[in-house]
Amino acid sequence: MFAIKEFSSELVKDPFGILSGKRYEMVLDLEIPEDDELDHEEGISLRVIYVIEESGPRIAKYEFLTMTTNTYLDFELEEDEEKMVLEFCAEHYQQTE
Repeated sequence: MFAIKEFSSELVKDPFGILSGKRYEMVLDLEIPEDDELDHEEGISLRVIYVIEESGPRIAKYEFLTMTTNTYLDFELEEDEEKMVLEFCAEHYQQTE
């Protein structure tokens, strides 16, 4: 399991009012154990689109990226990791506004 070292968060503007709810782009800098297959010498970040709608909050999309080159890595969050990221986003998205 990884740990979140730092993060940034930004409200995604919807000038045409097409999207429901509010969307936040959050970039989480991760600390990955060396024995994890996700470990990468450049470091890893997780870009998350966090959505707050009437039906409740959710993760609309996420992607793992290398820190220096922003190269996409084809990995999926495990169930417990996704739950942890969702809880982290719920606690920290308000620091954007």
